[in-house]
Amino acid sequence: MTEPLLVQSFRFAVSLHRSGYGEDAALFGTGGFAECSGLMLDADVKEYLEGGFNDGVVRRVGRVKLQPLVLKRGMIYPGDGGYADNNFWAWLTRMVRGELPIVRCDGHIRVSDPANVDVVAHWAFVRGLPMKVSGPTLNAKTGEIAMEELHIAHEGLTLEASP
Repeated sequence: MTEPLLVQSFRFAVSLHRSGYGEDAALFGTGGFAECSGLMLDADVKEYLEGGFNDGVVRRVGRVKLQPLVLKRGMIYPGDGGYADNNFWAWLTRMVRGELPIVRCDGHIRVSDPANVDVVAHWAFVRGLPMKVSGPTLNAKTGEIAMEELHIAHEGLTLEASP
């Protein structure tokens, strides 16, 4: 008799802080999300035809395009008093109003093992701005107050080395 295949799920948390001020300058609490995508870089590869090299092409790296991070079905952990942290919405409101300087965020996405003990991967991004935020469909039966999607445009993404 074969044993059933156990699927291990990983946990991840997202933290955002004011660009250039280090992790102690949190914009708002840590967020938990069900999905994260956009951890990718696309490089333009330029092809050059070189005289005398008739059976191939020379390829050079061009500009790198950064994809926006997409965080789905998430919640910014409650602040004091058990209410959802409204600092996130205040950040968005200041940006929409055009208040200067526009506050950018640096962020960290830390993936933990299934036991939530060790960090197994850590991505960092810099100078992020929210591109799109969509809230939940309010439903009296579920009482959800989570955001459905958060898209963040950024200016750099790295996979940090393990400690």
